[in-house]
Amino acid sequence: MKRKLVVIGNGMAGMRTVEELLKIAPEKYDITVFGEEPYGNYNRIMLSPVLTGEKTIKEIMINDINWYEENDITLHAGAEKTVVEIDRRNKKVVTKDGTEASYDRLLLATGSNPFIIPLPGHDLKGVTAFRDIGDVDTMLAAAKEKKNAVIIGAGLLGLEAANGLMAQGMDVVVIHDIDVLMNRQLDQPAAKLLLSSLQERGLTFKMAAATKEIHGNDKGNVVAVSFEDGDKLPADLVVMAVGVRPNIALAEKAGLQCNRGALVDDTMQTFDPCIYAVGECIEHRGNTFGLVAPLFEQAKVCANHLAEFGIAKYFNSATATKLKVTGIDLFSAGDFISDEHSEDIVFQDPHSGVYKKVVIEDNKIRGAVLYGDTMDGSWYFQMMKDGTDVSEIRDRLLFGQAHLGNSGTEGASAVANLPDHAEICGCNGVYKGDIVKAIAADNLFTLDDVRDATKASASCGSCTGLVEQLISETLGGDYNESEKRKSICRCTEYSHDEIRAVIPEENLKTIHAVTEFLKFSNPDGCHVCRPAINYYLLAQWPGEYKDDSRSRFTNERMHANIQKDNTYSVVPRMWGGLTTPKELRAIADAAEKYNVPTVKVTGGQRIDLLGVKKEDLPKIWKDLNDAGMVSGHAYGKSLRTVKTCVGSKHCRF
Repeated sequence: MKRKLVVIGNGMAGMRTVEELLKIAPEKYDITVFGEEPYGNYNRIMLSPVLTGEKTIKEIMINDINWYEENDITLHAGAEKTVVEIDRRNKKVVTKDGTEASYDRLLLATGSNPFIIPLPGHDLKGVTAFRDIGDVDTMLAAAKEKKNAVIIGAGLLGLEAANGLMAQGMDVVVIHDIDVLMNRQLDQPAAKLLLSSLQERGLTFKMAAATKEIHGNDKGNVVAVSFEDGDKLPADLVVMAVGVRPNIALAEKAGLQCNRGALVDDTMQTFDPCIYAVGECIEHRGNTFGLVAPLFEQAKVCANHLAEFGIAKYFNSATATKLKVTGIDLFSAGDFISDEHSEDIVFQDPHSGVYKKVVIEDNKIRGAVLYGDTMDGSWYFQMMKDGTDVSEIRDRLLFGQAHLGNSGTEGASAVANLPDHAEICGCNGVYKGDIVKAIAADNLFTLDDVRDATKASASCGSCTGLVEQLISETLGGDYNESEKRKSICRCTEYSHDEIRAVIPEENLKTIHAVTEFLKFSNPDGCHVCRPAINYYLLAQWPGEYKDDSRSRFTNERMHANIQKDNTYSVVPRMWGGLTTPKELRAIADAAEKYNVPTVKVTGGQRIDLLGVKKEDLPKIWKDLNDAGMVSGHAYGKSLRTVKTCVGSKHCRF
């Protein structure tokens, strides 16, 4: 007779434990799962691409409702099925609507709760966290109708939320309480490069700022955010992304031993031998957890003991972080903060936007930060986890595994030299050996085949390059990468060339017509495909297609260049450097009227107004337009500077 396993929590950690258990002991338990959200198990770390429009909710589902039925798992999903009591004496759980389920073993996987700063106004409509599908729905609804978003917190989630809302057309300001972005993952030089990249994309930042109050109107909707320095920002949406706290209310109520999280031993067992716990709700050897890789390791250990094999133990493992913002390459692992016991090996090229730092202690890698070039991140991370002695390769360490020559690779590819236990996909805990084995056993020949079989590269996509290298290395000549076509973005399977071709063929004359005809997963497109389609339409239908300003990059939309201090520079057009007293007066009047701190004659024979506030841009351009001046070509990816002679009328040469 099967024993009864009840799982409280339908998230990634709990369901990964169930998946691992089904692999090794599929007939041992009747399994019942309780989840607060009315969905199957989805990939929470992929909410950012959903917000940007690069993925749909369906695409981030790990296990849909059918999976539970196929595996004879009873799923109770929805707010009314939230477990409110664990009756340890009678070994049963009770939900909000009175549903009861008895257990022989109980798995606690309640995750964590977003921390909401208890500021005045934190409970207004329009103030949200960024934690689940409901939060994403709230943010997307606001983006359709509202304009101004304020993000409190510039960590991983805060920046991903900001990027997503900007992609949806909102004006976004990110607030951070110190002057270093992602200070838990980056040091100051890397954070500075990241700040510059995000500002170029159109994000605005207010750093080292203390939020004082969130203001609302008489309808209870948020309208502004004020700060201790007296500044005030308009806000239709406020997203708090300032961290999470382990959700231990149920564990505490049940009398389980808790500190910051529910305490577990190396077998993931709590104080009660019938109750196990995994994920963000636990505390193990003084540590709590927020990244997916250690959660999946815990799941394997827990499944081993639920199956009563009794041999696995969990030890706190090193973690690595990547930012899920398309076009930004960032990698951080281990302890990258220097101290008296460590040495730093650093490569920095600010002009190219590349920064590499490897922290070494006792000839072993203790941590690493990579920005702009993250190709060797997995290699550094694996050496860090393995405790590899790097004394003989220190002088070539920053140049990557490909430059080791006879000291390591003997000319082989980087991925070929990774051990089988090297983690390739951190999102789904897939190792090199898993992929190689699946390719050989299941006759896999394409990236999509490997994704379907192993889930590697199926989430954030940052490991796609490694997976492709691994397929190529394993299959040799049977893998032809050139046969693949690269889609324009994740909204569609079609490439740039295919989209360009279909516009005249089908007489498509709007962005919506293109996305509808090609059945984009996101009908509005995203920040990647919209500018491209907008350009193709302009090129195909000159004079007929009306430029969609929302689909231009921020500098082009604003007719101004964003600067490092989040102000803008305005450059009126001067044909060949020629101007008039009227135009000069208009420029001078605008500079005084809008308190422009710097006025500079440029190398391109124009006058640049630097330090213009974003909110003043429409007004300053109106004044300049009224004087007959238009914007110079100073913002797009175009020819920027042409030197001219004064002309034959005055020049004697």
